[in-house]
Amino acid sequence: MTAIPQLLQPNLVHHFYAGGARIAALRGLPPVERCPEEWVGATVSRADSETVGLARTVAGDLVRDLVAADPEGWVGAASVSAASTAAVPPGDTGILLKLLDAGQRLPVHVHPDRAFASRHLDCPYGKTEAWLVLDASDDAAVYLGWSTDVDPDELAARRDAQDSDWLLGHLHRIPVRPGDGFLVPAGTPHAIGEGVFVAEIQEPTDFSILLEWSITTSTRDESHLDLGFDLAMEAVATTSLDATDLERLTVHHDLTARGPAPVPLLPEGGDPFFRLHLLAARPGDAPEVPAGFAALVVLSGTGVIEGATSVPVGGGQSLVVPAAFGPWRLSGDARVLVARPGERWRGTPERRIVG
Repeated sequence: MTAIPQLLQPNLVHHFYAGGARIAALRGLPPVERCPEEWVGATVSRADSETVGLARTVAGDLVRDLVAADPEGWVGAASVSAASTAAVPPGDTGILLKLLDAGQRLPVHVHPDRAFASRHLDCPYGKTEAWLVLDASDDAAVYLGWSTDVDPDELAARRDAQDSDWLLGHLHRIPVRPGDGFLVPAGTPHAIGEGVFVAEIQEPTDFSILLEWSITTSTRDESHLDLGFDLAMEAVATTSLDATDLERLTVHHDLTARGPAPVPLLPEGGDPFFRLHLLAARPGDAPEVPAGFAALVVLSGTGVIEGATSVPVGGGQSLVVPAAFGPWRLSGDARVLVARPGERWRGTPERRIVG
């Protein structure tokens, strides 16, 4: 392989909810109706398609195919060795990075954990995820975790009645501002409010159990992963998150600050699954990133990725960096998000993040 960062084509994904204007603006594209997500460097597709969501380089190559052809060069020898103990799909990088611009409130939904996915979905990954708020309307909020324990039978009844007021009324509503980071453990009910623009990093799947489908173009039959709700609801937590739990799941950073080192943007509980850092150098500095697969979004400015060779970057671009490129630095005034898999991400045992 050519061990250099690869510039990516825009990869907007049509979805069942509205939004996408801020992604189009960042990427310098005309707005497209109901394309509220961009999947950056994705090597997995949307659940209902074999191809939608897969990222391509500007040369036209699927990132999935490049990684599958040279997994050691892209994710590193140690990760390839660890794969022998896990049934990972071809082209696996351990993460999925998205830009998500909510033009409406997203439905209340839940993602399964690794144990459930392994038993019922033939996949080694669940969908623990995290959000970094890039922009938000003045009154914007997210919804994260039950505020009180809920009875499973009542939850099922409220789901079937599509009682949005009850669902939202039993979730923590958290106002947001740029720089807020949230960890969303698998099993935790959640929703992103209208007017919130996030970078979302997650395990590389598209598994969602919708408790609320009536505000989307989806249907009840498309809301339970083809498992039926009786089984799918086993993946849904019914216990509350208390103040201590929420504190562990939230963090804030000033996205305008500059410094000599990469800034971690997410709560530490997500580290076994993924990592998201901001590179924003001061004049004369060049924050360094260790060797390994990375997906990048250049939020603003211009700069140079300096490693085995030099690669210029500019605001609105997205890239993938192979492990074989080695450690690298960023110089210039660019602000860059760097998403990487967690340490020992393959075969990492599921563990309780809160509680």
